[in-house]
Amino acid sequence: MGTVEMEVFSNSQLIIMTILMLAGGEVFMSMLELFFIKSKLPKHNDHLLITPSSKPTKSVEQIELNFICCSEKTDHISFDNKNKNNNDNTILKHNSIRYLCYVVLGYFLIVHVGGSCLVLWYISLIPSAKHVLEQKGLQAETFSVFTIVSTFSNCGFVPTNENMIVFKENSGLLLLLIPQVLLGNTLYPACLRFAIWVLKKITKREECDYLLKNYREIGYDHLLSRSRSCFLAITVFGFIIVQLVIFCSLEWNSEAMDDLNFYQKLVASLFEVVNSRHTGESVLDLSIISPAILVLFVVMMYLPPYTSFLPTRNCDEGDSKNCKEKEKETKSLLECLVFSQLSYLAIFIILICITERHKMKQDPLNFNVLSITIEVISAYGNVGFSTGYSCERQLKPEISCKDKWFGLVGKWSNGGKLILILVMFFGRIKKFIMKGGKAWKLS
Repeated sequence: MGTVEMEVFSNSQLIIMTILMLAGGEVFMSMLELFFIKSKLPKHNDHLLITPSSKPTKSVEQIELNFICCSEKTDHISFDNKNKNNNDNTILKHNSIRYLCYVVLGYFLIVHVGGSCLVLWYISLIPSAKHVLEQKGLQAETFSVFTIVSTFSNCGFVPTNENMIVFKENSGLLLLLIPQVLLGNTLYPACLRFAIWVLKKITKREECDYLLKNYREIGYDHLLSRSRSCFLAITVFGFIIVQLVIFCSLEWNSEAMDDLNFYQKLVASLFEVVNSRHTGESVLDLSIISPAILVLFVVMMYLPPYTSFLPTRNCDEGDSKNCKEKEKETKSLLECLVFSQLSYLAIFIILICITERHKMKQDPLNFNVLSITIEVISAYGNVGFSTGYSCERQLKPEISCKDKWFGLVGKWSNGGKLILILVMFFGRIKKFIMKGGKAWKLS
């Protein structure tokens, strides 16, 4: 979702954008939070060895005079054992947090370095992909790193004007980017837990076992329980399969799939539906896609990344008190009807329709409610899908009109653009105002 063409940026500007995308990604920000927590932990755990000061130390004379009764001695020993167990658990928790910091860092580096090397290797081996970059004056190294960072951070930017449309016949490149989409967003919790499980099997470290069993005590939002991680993975692949079946059934012989063979159509369709959740890189022109598919994409873009439609317990055994309190909580009618996510989005769509009302009358094929809704929901979900703007769809053709490779928002008024910027910020902070994002509570 851009307002200018990507090829106007120089190589140095692309590098700066890469750094900004890297620093603004969800995984990177959560990793910084972990290292901040780690910096607050005590460097040495010796001070955690607490002695029972409430129990006076017995002198040799008292022992000799037999002033200590058996019950008091037993209480003293049990108190020491309890303190020792608490200290051991605290030390293990601190060590587990430190260990988790390095696990996330390793995950982050392996995905980025490995992905960039694979993309660079593919470009060097496939002449058609290399020719595209040479024709556009793009460096292969910059393109590889930029694309991997953008895909993993769910920014959706590609250094080419056409996004990934220019690579729709390069199925190998699309297959390399699909895992990056999933590893950086929807499947991150499941993959992180799997990585910790593998490290536990290899290293036998007690920190791994603690992280898997005491994920709530760690306080890392992306470390989920085993059942929820499994349900999340099933949900992600379920959405992909459903979208793929619908997309192929409606678009297999459409204009968007022209000049592609069976294998290329399948990979392009898979790439498009995987990106519909939270990345927004497009290999097909969305302006010629069936409206039914666009509505499906709107639903997918609205859902939070960790949506699960399978049953999970919202409260653990230790949170029974909090569960009862939540059950007793009642919302007012105003809170239920007005201050919901859909209500805010509806307000934003209405405001943009007001700011762009003249263009909607003069150019209804480009400026229609569906295309505006796609822009707003895409901005809210931080996806980046856009139907774009085409001079061919003008009812009253303008001689000076030139097709540009950027989003429909690029043709909006300044007021509409400012509103969409607010929607983007609103989408970035939605997890703080949705109490974790109960996706299926739509009101």
